[in-house]
Amino acid sequence: MPQEPSLRRTLSVRDLVVYGLLFIGPTAPMGVFGVLDAGSGGASALVFVVATVAMGFTAWSYARMSRAVPRAGSVSAYATAGLGRLPGFLAGWMASLDYLFIPAVAALFCGIATHSLVPAVPAWLATGAGILLFTALNLAGVGVAARIGLVVLLVEVAVLLVFVVGAVVVLVHEGPSRGWLTPFTGTGGFAPSGVLGAVSVAVLSFLGFDAIATFAEENTGEPRQVGRAVLFCLVLAGLLFVLQTYLADLLDDVSPAYLAAHPAEQGTAFYTLLRSAIGGWFGTTVSAVKAVGPVFSALVAQAAAGRLLYGMARQGHLPAWLARVDARTRTPRAAILLSAGATLVLAVWAATRPDGLETLSSMVSVGALVAFVLLHASVVGYFAVRGASRAAGAGRRAAAVAVPVAGAAIIAALLVTASRLALVVAACWLALGLLTALARHFGRGRDRRAGAQTSEAPTASI
Repeated sequence: MPQEPSLRRTLSVRDLVVYGLLFIGPTAPMGVFGVLDAGSGGASALVFVVATVAMGFTAWSYARMSRAVPRAGSVSAYATAGLGRLPGFLAGWMASLDYLFIPAVAALFCGIATHSLVPAVPAWLATGAGILLFTALNLAGVGVAARIGLVVLLVEVAVLLVFVVGAVVVLVHEGPSRGWLTPFTGTGGFAPSGVLGAVSVAVLSFLGFDAIATFAEENTGEPRQVGRAVLFCLVLAGLLFVLQTYLADLLDDVSPAYLAAHPAEQGTAFYTLLRSAIGGWFGTTVSAVKAVGPVFSALVAQAAAGRLLYGMARQGHLPAWLARVDARTRTPRAAILLSAGATLVLAVWAATRPDGLETLSSMVSVGALVAFVLLHASVVGYFAVRGASRAAGAGRRAAAVAVPVAGAAIIAALLVTASRLALVVAACWLALGLLTALARHFGRGRDRRAGAQTSEAPTASI
């Protein structure tokens, strides 16, 4: 009997890091800089230092579980191993919510940008075309997508490097608009509550580094390679975020108090300072790159969603046809197409509404944050409760409880700050997941009873 095709191991550590950084986006802080600057009183760099440390707890838990359970199902596989089948299903179910919304938001952003540049092209049409593009790349194979993604990432890094060089030149010749230490202390004194409030926004810039774990069965090295890539991606992104917000704080001649009083100008604050401090040409360049970059962030999100659905189907959480792998490209074709279909419907619907981008954006993050809580719980369940770390030293056993508990507390605090709409949508998605799990449980029970009755029935004589 021929063996079923499986995922192909083609991704190096570099490829895994590229995927993680593409999903996050090296220039992610540019879009939220004004919000962070206003909220923290000018201490945006400190905000990202704290946010990086905060997300480090989650990265540690991913690294620990990816080594112990190296499966494509990522958080679903981890929660199944550490907590049981139902929590495992719910972890994957909630994570899939963000893996559907994130590529939809990214595609919609590109559609709106394209429409602004070429008004004859409707936003919904450009949005749909973007989804078809990154779906085709994902179906072509993980290696093809990784190579193209590397080129795009290098362009984004080059733009960031130009900003760093330009900022340093301006600071050397003209000096800073604010004090050299204010990016860490604030312009009017240190405000802990403001900084912590801004951290709750800043951590959302890191969402996506966890997608690396979904490629656990496609990396070319040992299982711990995935964990190393997760941690390296988080640290590298944190350093890039701190660097660019530190320089932006020094260059910005608009006070945090002004931005706080004029929230409508917060979204464009970074691009405004680029035009005033470095030059209008560079602001246009950055805007163009920021318009194209989300397509490839969506590419990674969709690829991760496909692996998540594939892993859940293989564990029996979802229909078996989602666990099929294309024999030629070695990709979970059916899972990718299902993800693409859901994303297409969401994004095109949002593109026809004036508040579509705002509505979709407000729904992002809650699903992933709930999955992170279950991830931390799975570390405790797997290593402490189920005794998978009995051979380890007392220090490692203590870390298997202390680190995930601290990480879960941080994530719980972030959930409190989520928008009401996002919480309602997540609650409805969770209820739908529970109904799905219940239906599949009773379905399996009927199948087992039918099988037992068939085996016990007397055989008719011929």
